[in-house]
Amino acid sequence: MNRSISGVAFSALFLIFLAPFAVGAQTITTADGFFSSVSEAYEGIQDYSANITITAMTGQRKETMVGRVAFKKPDLLRIDFTKPDEQTIVFTGKLLTIYLPEFNVVLNQSVESGSGTAGASMATPQGLSLLKRYYAVSYETGPEPVQLEENSREKVVVLSLSRRSTTEIFRTIRLMISPETKLIRRIDARTISGDQVQFDFSGYDLNQGILDNRFVYDSPASANMFNDFLFNE
Repeated sequence: MNRSISGVAFSALFLIFLAPFAVGAQTITTADGFFSSVSEAYEGIQDYSANITITAMTGQRKETMVGRVAFKKPDLLRIDFTKPDEQTIVFTGKLLTIYLPEFNVVLNQSVESGSGTAGASMATPQGLSLLKRYYAVSYETGPEPVQLEENSREKVVVLSLSRRSTTEIFRTIRLMISPETKLIRRIDARTISGDQVQFDFSGYDLNQGILDNRFVYDSPASANMFNDFLFNE
């Protein structure tokens, strides 16, 4: 099995929960204050959908995944990919399911409730509190918006998070936030091994009344099923 693809998919699950909460008030000038305002600022967001592009860079190898993500409080998430076509990630709060059409494989992983900074706990004020506990938060260049990337007209505020504990999988996380919409535009995460995973979000739709059945996934009848794949060699 192409473990790099499934690894990117799981990393996407971990990080995408940050998306609807990476916001703050313009009146707050300190990075800690900006980050601390996240949960309170987004209490009104019940669900969202957005375009997502995931780029993983391991050494000289580069992989790109493109799709549409849907999220609903407290812990429902689904990503339907167009690249790779038909690849799917669904998270119900207790079960992570990943369909890899290239291999006709469905991966299922049970997730223990209250598992720290992983999984669905990131989508809660308590999860954000844990993230702040284990990562030091600072502005990368200051509170003023900067270019999203070279030659881009788009401006973002950049927060830099560095791990306090050696048990965290990501050494650093950069959050790039649109000052106009107060939504995250890009996440740039670096693992302890030096690999990079970048997530770009656009085309947000907020509070559309997404139904719970949107997060029900019917696996293809012909697919091979693997359970608890994160703990299998």
